[in-house]
Amino acid sequence: MSEQSTDLRETVRRRYAAAAVKVTEGGAACCGPEPAETDENFGSTLYAADERDALPAEAVAASLGCGNPTAVAELREGERVLDLGSGGGIDVLLSARRVGPTGKAYGVDMTDEMLALALANAEKAGATNVEFLKGTIESVPLPAATVDVVISNCVINLSVDKAAVFAETFRVLRPGGRIGVSDVVADDALTPGQRAERGDHVGCIAGALSFAEYRAGLRAAGFTGIEIVPTHPVADGMHSAIIRATKPATADATAGASGTADTCCGVNACCTPTESAADPSRTVTEAKAASGCGCTG
Repeated sequence: MSEQSTDLRETVRRRYAAAAVKVTEGGAACCGPEPAETDENFGSTLYAADERDALPAEAVAASLGCGNPTAVAELREGERVLDLGSGGGIDVLLSARRVGPTGKAYGVDMTDEMLALALANAEKAGATNVEFLKGTIESVPLPAATVDVVISNCVINLSVDKAAVFAETFRVLRPGGRIGVSDVVADDALTPGQRAERGDHVGCIAGALSFAEYRAGLRAAGFTGIEIVPTHPVADGMHSAIIRATKPATADATAGASGTADTCCGVNACCTPTESAADPSRTVTEAKAASGCGCTG
């Protein structure tokens, strides 16, 4: 990972750590210019009143997203669900209610303050079929073919390595599994520079992929049945969108079509143009050398 990418990830971590602390102290948090600022494009207003009322106030206050992925993922009783960038836990808790006691909802987040808030919210909600894991969405701490559904709420746009996110999502899904994601997506005509003019990275704008880039990234990871449907504008030429896709039922459980999360070599998307070290403190070469598995390609 480049120094610039590392710095950007740390900026995101600090921003959402501050948002978690603000909620813990009685404030609110959301994507946007300031952690406590909310509007109709982001946050808990995008959830139905009965969903909000059924959860701890702190989980609702910590809602940072641009949509409601649990409403579009068509979760079923007994399924296992993973929320990428679970924050204060609102989507994990809603998922846990939908999949019932025979199912399970996982959340992964890199921010200690958010994980502490999510665990407290799960305890207040009395949720016993949830598990929160510390990790990044580029290197998910779950075995391959673990979950039926992957959801995420306005987090993938924050990643500095979206190819790794798509490859990891494909890896952890069981064959036939699916994604139901809410994210910010840009019109194809907007350049990265024009996206940055409309908002910063930590505000969920500058890091957004275009519609074509999103489709290409999912397709390269091995997904099929890709649908990207805009729901509402969040900036000029930028949209909150629902993204759905499926891992083919005959897919290799450990690899995408053009990239893998090859933990043998300690490298995401090993031996592809998008490979990156699973440990951000190491280079790809160092990760391969340390793995001892003989991968040098």
